[in-house]
Order: sequence, then structure tokens, then C-alpha cells
Amino acid sequence: MSIIENIIEIPADQLRTVSGQLDSFLKKIEYTLHVSLIPRDGALKIIGPEKSVSKAKEVIGSLAELSRRSGKVTEQNVDYALSLAIEDSSSPDAIVDIDKEVICHTVHGKPVKPKTLGQKRYVNAIRENMVCFGLGPAGTGKTYLAMAMAINAFKNNEVSRIILTRPAIEAGEKLGFLPGDLQSKIDPYLRPLYDALFEIMGAEAYQNNYEKGLIEVAPLAYMRGRTLDNAYIILDEAQNTTPAQMKMFLTRIGFGSKAIITGDTTQKDLPTGTASGLDVALKVLQGIEGISMMRMTSRDVVRHPLVQKIVDAYENYEKREQYRKERAGRYGHGRDRDRRSGKE
Repeated sequence: MSIIENIIEIPADQLRTVSGQLDSFLKKIEYTLHVSLIPRDGALKIIGPEKSVSKAKEVIGSLAELSRRSGKVTEQNVDYALSLAIEDSSSPDAIVDIDKEVICHTVHGKPVKPKTLGQKRYVNAIRENMVCFGLGPAGTGKTYLAMAMAINAFKNNEVSRIILTRPAIEAGEKLGFLPGDLQSKIDPYLRPLYDALFEIMGAEAYQNNYEKGLIEVAPLAYMRGRTLDNAYIILDEAQNTTPAQMKMFLTRIGFGSKAIITGDTTQKDLPTGTASGLDVALKVLQGIEGISMMRMTSRDVVRHPLVQKIVDAYENYEKREQYRKERAGRYGHGRDRDRRSGKE
């Protein structure tokens, strides 16, 4: 294996950003791609096997361009650029192209935008379809991006109201009777939706629109019997719906409306033996024009890097358990047949 050297010219300010605090980003690139990186004023020397040097050059070039455009590079940007380079699943400019798109800004001026290819495809699917299912593990931005798209459409007068709903199911706990009036009882179940609303829209703007009836946050049970025209409707935690509830929700959609259904099929809180409305809907509605089903993976997780590792670990564990159960089932059936035929 031949070792080569390559030098990239990078302005000093961009090189500092790409390097990270105490060169933490460069060390991560070195460890992941098995190269040596030697920073100099306005340049970076890459030493290693030819293929690894080529990938490192792509990653650093993308991060330098990202730094030039936005003035910052995060650990999540580095991790994602490395994953794209390792899998050869995209052009080196993909991370820069993703960063170009801004959906809206939070109340504090922070831009809200997709950060991975999966998130970008999800946002595009929301734009292009009347109904979009956003599926994936925790931390992939399913609900947050859907909320950003809804608030942006509302501010641009594309819809006249926003309706946010989720099934009021406890996450594996029995909380008993909660104090207060009806709104106080259901608010804890809807808190994640409020959090996203307040961050993007601001508490005061939300309160004003809520009092006018232009924004509604309610349990899924409140949707029965309604027809929702000219609205942006988001159903969160859809894996906890029953098939009847999902059918009820989908048949509420009226003219000029758009519906986004988000969920993680691996985190159901339904009683044992109860079918998930999300699982059924994904089978029943497959291939219908105007309905998009976007699946994101652990690569699209944009929380702390440890969350991605946790998601991967659980996925691998569940696959092993599924294989073990299937294998035990096959051998079990074989022993039953032998017993019936008198071989044992």
C-alpha cells in the first residue's frame, strides 16, 4: 500500500474552524480515515494511503466550504461528512448543498434547516405531497422539521391555521389521575409540540394565534367528526395510534390542507397485542399518488453523537433477537414434527 502526501490550501480562518477546538475535528478525521493531518499557515498536509487521502481531501474541502459559507463547523457536520465519505454515498459537495436551504428562523434568529440528506429528502417530500409520513429513530428531526414547515407555510399565508395532535398515551408508565382542568391534564402529553412551537414561533406569538383559534394543539381523540380545510396538520408519535384512529385522522384532511405523520415504529407504547395504526397505514397506503413515506436512519440523527450510537446499538440488538426467535421457532417446529412422527 503506497503512502502519498497531498497539500490543501485553506485560508487560516477557515482552517481554524475546520480544525475544531484543540484540533479535535482533525483528530477525528485522522482516526476515522487512517491519515495524518499536519496544519500549516494557510495549508493542510494530508499523509496516508491514496484512497484515504482522497476521502480526507473531500471531507476537509466540504468542511472548509461550509466554514466559508456559514462561519462555523459543528461536530455533527464532521461526523456526517465522514459517514458520506466512508460510504461513497454522495458527492463531496452534498453537505454544502444541504446547508444552503433554510426553512425559517427561530425566534432568536437561528436558522432552521435540514442537516442530512435524509432530512433534505424529508423536507422536499413535505413540499411536494399532500400527505407525508416521516419515519425514523429519535433525534432525526421528524417533528421539528415538520413544525418548521408548518409555521413557515402559516407565516406565508399558504394555510390559515396549524393543527398539532398526538395520541395521549403514557410511555410505559401509569401516571394515574392528573390534577387541574382538562387542558392541564392533556398538556404533559403535548409538551414536545409546545417546545418546538415556542422555539420557532415564540411563546407570545403562539399565545396570540392560539387565542384566535389559528393554532390548535390537541389530543388525537379531539379530531373525530371534523373536516380540516386549508390547514397544516401534524400527527406526532403516530406509532401509538390504533388502526381505527389512524383511519379517522387521515379522513379528516380537507381541501387546501397538508398532513404530516411522524413516528418511530420501534418505540410503541400501545398495550401488548394491539396493532399500530402507523404499521397498518404504511402497508395500506403504499404506492398511492400524493402520499410520501420517508424513512430516516441513525445517520440522520442530529442530536449528540452518542444518540446515534445508542440507536445503532438498539437496532443491532433487535435484529439479533429477531433472528434468535426465528431460529428458535424453526427448530421448535422441527422438534414438534419429530415428536408427532415418533422419531423422538
